Amino acid sequence: MVTPKPDPSDPVVLTLDVGSSSVRAILFDQQANPIDGIDAHHSYEFQTTADGGVEIDADALLGWAIDVIDTVLARAGQMLPFKKGSSKYGSRIARVATSTFWHNLVGVDSHHQAVTPVYSWADTRSVAVVEELKKKLDEKEVHARTGCVLHPSYLPAKLFWLQQTQPQTFRKAKRWMSFGEYLYLKLFGRTICSISMASGTGLLDQNHCEWDSELISTLSLSTDHLSSLGDLDTPLSGLTSDYAQRWPDLSKVPWFPALGDGACSNIGSGCSTRERVAIMVGTSGAMRVLWKAQQVRIPPGLWCYHADRQRFLMGGALSNGGLLYDWMSRTLRMDNDAEGIERQLAEMEPDAHGLTVLPFLAGERSTGWNANARAAIVGLSLHTRPLDILRASLESVAYRFAKIAALLKEAVPGAREIVASGGALLRSPTWTQMMADVLGQPVIACQVAEASSRGAALLAMEALGIIRSIEEIPTSMGKKFHPDPQRHHRYQEAMKRQDEVYNLLIRPK
Repeated sequence: MVTPKPDPSDPVVLTLDVGSSSVRAILFDQQANPIDGIDAHHSYEFQTTADGGVEIDADALLGWAIDVIDTVLARAGQMLPFKKGSSKYGSRIARVATSTFWHNLVGVDSHHQAVTPVYSWADTRSVAVVEELKKKLDEKEVHARTGCVLHPSYLPAKLFWLQQTQPQTFRKAKRWMSFGEYLYLKLFGRTICSISMASGTGLLDQNHCEWDSELISTLSLSTDHLSSLGDLDTPLSGLTSDYAQRWPDLSKVPWFPALGDGACSNIGSGCSTRERVAIMVGTSGAMRVLWKAQQVRIPPGLWCYHADRQRFLMGGALSNGGLLYDWMSRTLRMDNDAEGIERQLAEMEPDAHGLTVLPFLAGERSTGWNANARAAIVGLSLHTRPLDILRASLESVAYRFAKIAALLKEAVPGAREIVASGGALLRSPTWTQMMADVLGQPVIACQVAEASSRGAALLAMEALGIIRSIEEIPTSMGKKFHPDPQRHHRYQEAMKRQDEVYNLLIRPK
């Protein structure tokens, strides 16, 4: 079947994706294809501290987001009209759709100024107060309602930590929000928190789609300290005068509230039903299933968020994905020959290095949720080479995904396919093959380069009525990696070793 070309006069959707390592702006047509030549991105790094801090200046991030929008609109304005008499791209932007990284936090004062940096999900400084928070709350009940555990990744621990360690700053902040909300506050003078972003805070009752009153009162806050909740049917429009003059093509265009990047990534990679499991490895990693439901039961060990009010997202997340690969490459001083490293990794036999790795450079999320966990390499010898350590590290990440997969299989039975996305994974066919061999199931490589941006565009088009549902637009898929039974068996034995080391070094006595 040949997909028809879009009408050159059709409206387009502008997407803004604020991630853990870059911000991107892209124009998409009505077939959810990025328009060639009209995109922009800016890379950055979060600041880290020895005590576990991971943060970035809110206004610097705001500036980079504005810059990429500037660049996209400038490039759109330079494009020739599609056909005689038609307007240029910029004036045909029908909506703006935004996705941002989940679990981030920034405090804002009464003058709409940030009084804290943007704290990342990877910031673990609040680990010191988690145990105290657990004494105040029933963690099992909290998880059953919010889909989140009491862990430094989520807002309850961060807010409790700030309250105790920075009381003056805590009092100065009149509202707490995600970066996407802060961006909209600056652009519109008001803001809204989507059900999707709220669902990743640890402060939302997932089945009722309301702020959780017990958690908020425990933190000595009220709903006035948080943004009003909205969804895809509550966009913002009417930019403030400065931005209306700067972006006349966007001055009256509705902007959908920012959505969680993980949910958008599932949709953008074609994983929006129970039949497909998405496995994503970028800076971090995640394995997720998305489907429509009125309500869900949230099982222990997994988290549960939303894409929108009617779609739930369930799965597990790893703090250590592509960042582990990058850290190993830098620390082991491997050369910059990516193709050569990939070739050598592919030539190595599975688990032939004699090493057992715990890949917790940034602590542990799924499935043990031990924020105090740290990385370890066991089995080093004089014969160990840097490449052995890298290969063992990549295998160790696959083992952590296997634990998530086992829980998902029980919670969401019936998934027939696993779809891989994320630059870190798709750049390494060897790592993708490892995933298939460890999981014992075929893994299909998704060919969508910017899945989060595409997912946001698809949700916007569905909300606009341009498409009936996000499922009707096909997603381009690539190679299918088939598992090798012998390798799978060998990896099962290696996973047992990792469990033994984990129980000795990580799990509480």
